[in-house]
Amino acid sequence: MVEPSGTDRDAEVISRFVEHFAAQLVEAGLPRMPARVFVALLASDAGVLTSAELSEQLKISPAAVSGAVRYLSQVRMVSREREPGSRRERYRVHGDQWYEALTNREAVIRRWEVALREGVASLGGDTPAGRRLAETLAFFEFVEKEVPAMMERWRARREELFGGNGADA
Repeated sequence: MVEPSGTDRDAEVISRFVEHFAAQLVEAGLPRMPARVFVALLASDAGVLTSAELSEQLKISPAAVSGAVRYLSQVRMVSREREPGSRRERYRVHGDQWYEALTNREAVIRRWEVALREGVASLGGDTPAGRRLAETLAFFEFVEKEVPAMMERWRARREELFGGNGADA
């Protein structure tokens, strides 16, 4: 495989990494095809690939790429952009994709908190199930409270390690 930057890279080594890391993401709950597409983008020097390039590299159909990119876009792990002077789309992974994915989850956590509060009220806080839901609710409230400070520490650490734009520089 020849990266757009002109760096010769061993396609087999890249493929092994993509499949290994994608398997780890699948184990953590990410669907298989989106995990493979995400890691392929992450492992590309430019961080940008077209549907055709992803199809060829991963040996999957354009429809599989499209479905994976739709999922990854919804969870803000990749973005779509037009190739200059073309109608073709290309897909980009950003250095801050983890930040975006995590902050996108905050809205989900808030919805879970509402549902858990209703569950505690419905089941009763003094029942074993109600106590279990209350503990889960307390955990999510704790996480929601801690994430902003953690992300601020990350921004400072990222600046220290990688400069202003991190991996996107």
